[in-house]
Amino acid sequence: MNYTYILKCSDDTYYTGWTNDLKRRIEIHNAGKGAKYTKSRLPVELVYCEEFRTKQEAMKREYAIKKLKKCKKEELIVNWGRSKV
Repeated sequence: MNYTYILKCSDDTYYTGWTNDLKRRIEIHNAGKGAKYTKSRLPVELVYCEEFRTKQEAMKREYAIKKLKKCKKEELIVNWGRSKV
């Protein structure tokens, strides 16, 4: 599986990415070896993810989420959290 995910950084900003190994990718981010953006904003926490069959679908969704305003990202996060309860 491939995943598009949103991380909440320690400065209350969001980072969006994609991966095919979600657990490992979050560990890499929190080790300071992930994206340049997250290195200075540790620790990060997973607040949203979606599964996709292909890398291309995950990358397309990542791009779409990155274009959203912060308030729209927060709506996604809240709704995702509700669906997990």
